[in-house]
Amino acid sequence: MPFYHRLGRLPAKRHTAFRDAEGKLLQEEVMGNKGFSGPSTILYHHNLPTAIRSSKVLKRIELQAEEDPTLRQRHLRTGSLEAPGSAVLDRVPVLFNSDITMSISTPDKADEFFYRNATADEVVYVSDGAGVLETNLGRVPFRRGDYVVIPRGILHRWRFDAGETRLLCMESTGYVRTPKRYRNEHGQLLEHSPFCERDIRPPQELETRNEEGDFPVVIKARGVYTEAVMAFHPFDVVGWDGYYFPWAFNIDDFEPITGRIHQPPPVHQTFEGDGFVICSFVPRLYDYHPDAVPAPYNHANVMTDEVLYYAKEKFMSRKGIEYGSITLHPDGLTHGPQPGKMEESIGKTETEELAVMIDTFKPLQITKQALAVDDTSYAQSWL
Repeated sequence: MPFYHRLGRLPAKRHTAFRDAEGKLLQEEVMGNKGFSGPSTILYHHNLPTAIRSSKVLKRIELQAEEDPTLRQRHLRTGSLEAPGSAVLDRVPVLFNSDITMSISTPDKADEFFYRNATADEVVYVSDGAGVLETNLGRVPFRRGDYVVIPRGILHRWRFDAGETRLLCMESTGYVRTPKRYRNEHGQLLEHSPFCERDIRPPQELETRNEEGDFPVVIKARGVYTEAVMAFHPFDVVGWDGYYFPWAFNIDDFEPITGRIHQPPPVHQTFEGDGFVICSFVPRLYDYHPDAVPAPYNHANVMTDEVLYYAKEKFMSRKGIEYGSITLHPDGLTHGPQPGKMEESIGKTETEELAVMIDTFKPLQITKQALAVDDTSYAQSWL
């Protein structure tokens, strides 16, 4: 993240002796990405974070793509797709390439283990539900409409309030960050950015547990889930500081950029990764040129696959979709408003749509699990 944050007690200088109230030396840990050149955080533990009693493989991770290579527009009715169980182990993948995997999760139980994704940064869009993300860096409360960003390696556990929960989980093999064009040379979000640091919610409450026992941590790495039983509670951090931490940002805090004529999708960009971008389509005023056509023009996204997750049942340029729908418009086929939607948009002053868009620069594959909710008539919906 492009700003500094700290919680708890810290020594005056890095890499110096730091002790607890009884005089015991606390254990320093440096955690960051890209070796020692990326953003990092320094944590201080009561106990050794390396003390592992045992390890075992829980299960292998395998993404199975559909076998039909036919190129066509796709509509997945994931609003009816159920993925109960664990929020991390029982996700149902629907689309993937070597840069990003998109999954649906509808968890109905609390995990007793802790979790660390050592393979990917995660951006989890909370389509329904609320609760708290517990981490060794503190608690991050979340609510409907939140993007919860969890950099790889961050130890965490989801805790959900009562009621239905639906998550769109995006796992990135590269580092997820805010768009470069919205940051200055120091990393600060600029005045023309559609959101700023005030909208970002880092951990605010540090939960410190100094306990010995058997504490299972499930780690996703190298194509498997491994369970490592730690000798000490992993939330034994007394303080930390740095630039590497989980955070939340609500889609309602994204301030839309509008103009006299139709604005292209990059104005909706919220995150960038290696090989993809994530955009937020939010309620906004329409274009105000007297002859403006608010609906998007037909376009061919050369070198890009476009995915839209519909967080409301209506979208200004689309018909036949529902809450939780996912559409895939692949490179090689032109796409645009469905019949009547362009004419219908003329003269309208605003839209109440809400959607998350993921544009990838490599082709996406559809998983076999997603075929159960595939709307096979969607490709002909422009006739």
